[in-house]
Parts: sequence; structure tokens; C-alpha cells
Amino acid sequence: MLIETKKLTRASFKSYIKKHRDSLFILNESDFDGMTDCVQQLHQAPRKASFKDYTEQDLGINGIWLVGSSRDYFTAFEDEVFKGIEVSNCCGCFKVGIIK
Repeated sequence: MLIETKKLTRASFKSYIKKHRDSLFILNESDFDGMTDCVQQLHQAPRKASFKDYTEQDLGINGIWLVGSSRDYFTAFEDEVFKGIEVSNCCGCFKVGIIK
């Protein structure tokens, strides 16, 4: 349940994760690769979110990375299977969503 008329922020992203914690899926579309020193496209299937110890950079979710300092860009997305929030930053792009 995303409100598309409101700007999505880090706070709304954290709220979305908290609300849908048990049914979240992650899709990493690109990620920073230190071997090539650039962001590389990934070809991964969506996977059920797995959790770890909480930090401000990953909010306790394996596979996501938030930069902070207003350098994360949040947009709503919806496809045939999932709906949720897409996050883009200098470290890559990922989607966090739930099954419709």
C-alpha cells in the first residue's frame, strides 16, 4: 500500500519494511563491484528477505545498502508479481517488495 502522491523518504521506506517484514522480497538489480571499481548489473531472481543485526546502512536486511545523507532515491514500483519500493544510490539499485 504505497501512496504515490507523496514523496517517498527514508522514513517511509523504514516504515514499509517494518510493516511488511514477514513477507518482503529483495531484487538486487545492480551492485558496486570493488574488482572493477564500478556498479555492475546483476542478473538475480527475487528472493525472500533474510535478516541480520541492524545497522543504519542496511536496516538489518541482507542485500540492501543505504548511503544516507539524502543520497538514496526512493520510488514506488509495481510489476506483474510484486509491488514495493525501488532504491537507487551510488552503490547500486535494489527493489524491496511484497507479492500482490
